[in-house]
Amino acid sequence: QVQLVEFGGGLVQPGGSLRLSCAASGSIFSISTMGWYRQAPGKQRELVATITSGDSTNYADSVKGRFTISRDNAKNTVYLQMHSLKPEDTAVYYCKVGARRGIWDHMRDYWGQGTQVTVSS
Repeated sequence: QVQLVEFGGGLVQPGGSLRLSCAASGSIFSISTMGWYRQAPGKQRELVATITSGDSTNYADSVKGRFTISRDNAKNTVYLQMHSLKPEDTAVYYCKVGARRGIWDHMRDYWGQGTQVTVSS
């Protein structure tokens, strides 16, 4: 199996910064796109940012210019650097990774357990 562990959530004041990390471990043959999603109370889960194996990135309009996604392939880790945080960024943030467990496997999506980000004064 493939396990994802997220780090870095917490409480921050408006205008502050946080850095989320998500490390994939287990039986991993290859990883393709990695991404971050978030879900606020009473709302659907939404895309925040994705990064492909070729380092192409995509961001939700609401976070462009404030958030930066990056990856370290040697560590099977994806990061989300968040600046100028707003109360509306408050949500549970989930990472998602596309991975194959072997040459015999097909690409599957794996999700982290989620980490809470709260932006409040």
